[in-house]
Parts: sequence; structure tokens; C-alpha cells
Amino acid sequence: MSRLPLSLALNQYDHTADLVSGRVQVQGVDLTCLTLQVEEIFFRTFVYRDFDVSEVSMAKYCSMVSQGDNSLVAIPVFPSRVPRHSSIYVRRDGPVRQPSDLVGRKVGLPEWAQTAAVYSRGLLAHHYGIDLASIEWVQAGVDQPGRIEKVKLNLPPGVKVTPRPDKSLNEMLLSGDIDAVFTAHALPSFEQGHPNIRRLFEDFLDVETRYVKETRIFPIMHTVAIRRELVERHPWLPMNLFKAFEEAKNRSLARAQSITATSYPIPWCYEHARRAKATFGEDFWPYGIDANRTTLDAFLQYAHEQGVCHRRLAPEDLFAPQVQERFGI
Repeated sequence: MSRLPLSLALNQYDHTADLVSGRVQVQGVDLTCLTLQVEEIFFRTFVYRDFDVSEVSMAKYCSMVSQGDNSLVAIPVFPSRVPRHSSIYVRRDGPVRQPSDLVGRKVGLPEWAQTAAVYSRGLLAHHYGIDLASIEWVQAGVDQPGRIEKVKLNLPPGVKVTPRPDKSLNEMLLSGDIDAVFTAHALPSFEQGHPNIRRLFEDFLDVETRYVKETRIFPIMHTVAIRRELVERHPWLPMNLFKAFEEAKNRSLARAQSITATSYPIPWCYEHARRAKATFGEDFWPYGIDANRTTLDAFLQYAHEQGVCHRRLAPEDLFAPQVQERFGI
């Protein structure tokens, strides 16, 4: 029987490397893998549906589903996960020293519907008790002007987001036009070691570790989505893809924990893996719904409260029913 030809677009990750290389096969599929930057993948997926299967922004995908756009259907595979205390930047000589100092200030972000920003605002509202309407929000590109929102928003009462197409977040923070920036990608000034730009949480590793242990929220940035017409024609496809992603990920976790042959150029990688296991559990990069329900529920609550999702979704609304029915995940 002929195999189904499919294109797959992903960023570069070790936990998908065996799938991309072909060492792990998707049963019944002839896969052509494209390794691209996530910004290109997201743009080509959401605007043009260029790929059969692709990595997608969690926030933008959930926003689409909440507005009745079901042209894509995801599987509970999560290539990118990052706690987001570390993605808040301020001026060293500025007025913001702690989260409460953000009240009444101007805060920039690349897009209101950026997944990282949803989590960062969720931290403010749910863990620091800050009313999001008390902040003046400014939307602009991180390092160059002109970035725009990619999805329609349904902002809550009192929340205002002002686009600034003429300047970048980086230059506005440096000049003092804004007091903080929430962004998934570090500001160029921070990466270049500018002495006046710092993280709000400079001890972010300790803060984020405590946060994950206490809340069991391990922020999910991206998921993997399939064009719906392919799932309708080939209902076996979501499960076969899920199983292949899971096998590739498990191989990567095994490499990370190997003491006899270090697969990563990171000293004591196996010890970092041991500590990750102590924080996150035996499978410290879990796929599936149930293993991630706390994180998914929190994100969907934040996204609805913030007007990224137009209705309150449940995790089961996001993922192919074939995968849920088989494993109950």
C-alpha cells in the first residue's frame, strides 16, 4: 500500500530530531521535513496553510478555535515549553523593581496574542494580584517597527493596547518611553549586554523552579497541528503522528540522561536531567492531555480572561478526538 506524502515544518529540537532524520518513522506516511525558524512557520501556516503538519503558536491556535476556525486540528505534542518569569525586561535605572511596580506603567509586548505574553500576564493577574487594566499596554516589534497582531482580539473591559508602528520595543525601553517589555525573544540590548537592561526576575531559575513545583504549571508555547481535511480523509493520521513524536521525544530524554555518552555539549547534562525529573516528574517533557491538564487549563483560563480566546475552551476542544479516544489522554 502506498504511503501518504506529508510535509512537516518544525523548528530544530533534539526531541524531534529522530523524527526529522527518519530514524523514527510515522507509520503509513512518507514525511518531508522542513526545519525553519518558528516565525516563518507560524506566518506560512496561519496565513497560507503552507504545510500539511506544522508547529504552531499555542495562543494563536487556541484563538482560532475559539472563533470557530477549525481548519487545523492539533495533537497534544508540545515542542516548546518555557516558564516565563524570565521574559520580563526592565531598565536598571527605571521605576520597576518588583511586579507591583508595573501598576500604572507602560509595558510593551510584540503581540497581545503572543503565547509568552499570555503566560506573563497570567502571572501578574493570578500570582501577583495585579489588575491588567491598571497597565498601559503598548504593542510593537521587538527589534524593528511594524509588527501587527495576527488574530482578532476581544479585549476585556478597561484593557487598552496601543499599537506603535513607528518604533521597536527595544528602542522604547532604552529611551524610557516604556517601563518594561514582555517578550519571548530577548531584547537585542539585553543579548548584547547593555548595562541598563535587565530581567525583572534576575534570579529567574530559582523563581521559576519554585513556581513549577508549587503550581504544576509548565508553560506550553507551541503545539503541532494538522490540516483538518487530511484528518478527515485519513483518521488514523493523528495517532500515528503522536506515537512517532512520542518515540522521538523518549529517545531524546534517554540521551539527556546518559552518563556514559554525553550527547549534548553541556557539562553535567545528566545531572540537569536528574534535577528536571525531580521538579517535573519521571517524564519531564510530557505529551498528552492528562499529563498537562493543569498547564492547559491555566493557559486557557488566562487566554479567555485576556481576550485572546473569544470563549472558554477545554483542553479536549483543541486536540484530535482520535488521539483522545485511543489513550484517554
